[in-house]
Amino acid sequence: MDASGVLAIAREVQIPLLAVLLIGGCAAKARRALGARSIDAGIGPTGMFPFRLQRPVAIATCLSEFGLGAGLLVTAGSLGAGGPALAVRAATVLLFGTAVAVLADLRSRRPDVGCGCFGEVSSTPVDWRTITRAALLGLAAVASIGVPPLRMPGSLTRSGVVLAVTVAELALLAVLSPEIGELMVRLGRADPCELRRVPVARTLDTLWASTAWRRYQRYLISTTPTDVWREGCWRFAVFPGILSSRRVEVVFAVYMAGRHAPVRAGVIDIDTSPPSRYSSLTVYRKSTILKNKINILSNGPG
Repeated sequence: MDASGVLAIAREVQIPLLAVLLIGGCAAKARRALGARSIDAGIGPTGMFPFRLQRPVAIATCLSEFGLGAGLLVTAGSLGAGGPALAVRAATVLLFGTAVAVLADLRSRRPDVGCGCFGEVSSTPVDWRTITRAALLGLAAVASIGVPPLRMPGSLTRSGVVLAVTVAELALLAVLSPEIGELMVRLGRADPCELRRVPVARTLDTLWASTAWRRYQRYLISTTPTDVWREGCWRFAVFPGILSSRRVEVVFAVYMAGRHAPVRAGVIDIDTSPPSRYSSLTVYRKSTILKNKINILSNGPG
């Protein structure tokens, strides 16, 4: 088979490959969102949007991925050839082009946040590999434009070329995917929760989806924590608020083990002047939180 034949096969391979990646990415996001009881918990770039817009943006992203993935499969054969196939493939190019811009912006504005491309395994901060992968998938979508209706390989030679091209592209994507390393770590090691690395963004996703958050959210004056720290299996997040015309701080404690992590909450009145032996309000606040931690966590991790 000559070079032009191999190139034609490589262009054909992009259509089912892109479809599987898009549908798989949507499924991974949905799985994480269901585990955290919130659709916006599964997608990293939504953190750049105002809180009230994060859920709609997350839903739109997931539905777009699923719709385009399904559309690529439906229009791959003779029934979807022509205008419908061109529209779906052009929209796929636009999706990945937008993804490159968003990931580059996310890396500069939130260097600690993962892309969320494949749910919770995409928690590694965005780097050049993630952006390059999105760019290459965009080029793959461009290559798929104009490809005639797909057909089954008619010979062993053609089947071998299809397999070789698919394996080579999957290997390249694996090199550009931080998720592979995360999966290997998870499969090869089961650390106790005290030592487990849990991104702050994932803790906040769990918090925002919790009953405790919904109960106290109306008292908060900001959805950005003023302080976050970890003790053992618990991560604490402090938010400023107003309760009965008094300034308060609402302290949330999120357990960092298990799929349905419990969340506890407590309120500290910061209008009360701190005792003179404390040099600052920050020291006083942390001391008060630590003294009352047993009340916040009184029900235990279960």
